[in-house]
Amino acid sequence: MTGKVVVVGSSNVDLLMKMPRLPRVGETVTDCAFAQAFGGKGANQAVGAARARGAVVFVSCVGDDGYGGQVIESLRQDGIDTRFVSRERGVATGTALIMVGGEGHNYLAVAPGANYRLTPAHVDRAREAIEGAAIVMGQCEIRPEALDHVIALGAGIGKPVMLNLAPARPVTAASLARLAYLSVNETEAEFLTGLTVATERDVEAAAEALLAKGPKTIVLTLGARGAYVAGAGVSGTLVPGFAVEAVDTTAAGDVHCGAFAVALVEGRPLLEAARFANAAAALSATKLGAQPSAPNREDIEALLSGR
Repeated sequence: MTGKVVVVGSSNVDLLMKMPRLPRVGETVTDCAFAQAFGGKGANQAVGAARARGAVVFVSCVGDDGYGGQVIESLRQDGIDTRFVSRERGVATGTALIMVGGEGHNYLAVAPGANYRLTPAHVDRAREAIEGAAIVMGQCEIRPEALDHVIALGAGIGKPVMLNLAPARPVTAASLARLAYLSVNETEAEFLTGLTVATERDVEAAAEALLAKGPKTIVLTLGARGAYVAGAGVSGTLVPGFAVEAVDTTAAGDVHCGAFAVALVEGRPLLEAARFANAAAALSATKLGAQPSAPNREDIEALLSGR
């Protein structure tokens, strides 16, 4: 499989506060460090794939505010094709407020802004790119009708479609059944299946329940433990993660998806692709900020080889 990674999804500006620990309800935590970066699950996937040396086309909407142009320019600096990133009038670029605690855990709140202007018509304008894709990727920070259209269009013309169910939101049974790859973390797996995901057996049961919904392959990410992969001729297997000192895990899942897609496009076997993605996600957790944390190909390869 060769060709481009086409990502359809959200773009945000991220306003981050790094603090010694996350606050309790009603508590003020002082002595924090502030940073601004670019994020959005769609854009994070696109950047993660591009830095893993994938050829990436991004379909998204940003606002007509000052941030919109900055988002597009930042994506271009990573070599991403932004022809299908639309600047929408009279709306702000999506914005995320992120608090990151001492162990890298976080609280997030997102104002979708222009992300909710992304319509099936925007997707149709990118049909040529989707027809030339090796894989099509989506997430859940755009409106459901746009996401359903991405999945139906991609699958309908024979392209493998990968959905990262983040944030966890309802997805139609028809869309789930069209997926080649479904990527979820423990919380998202619990949301879709109603099953607790804690023990090894829980993970296996959740993956089986997710496969029963129609996706051909399940990638269930488990943080530092790695990723459990099942389906498409692979019996359920835990691909171990990489031990790192976590600083900020905000974009780890997004980077995992982007790197996984690149590995698949390069023709890597499924479990090898998951290991490549685990390395990329681990490295992303060692830096503050969503897109600033996405590692380049050289660093991924170095971690994989133990250098």
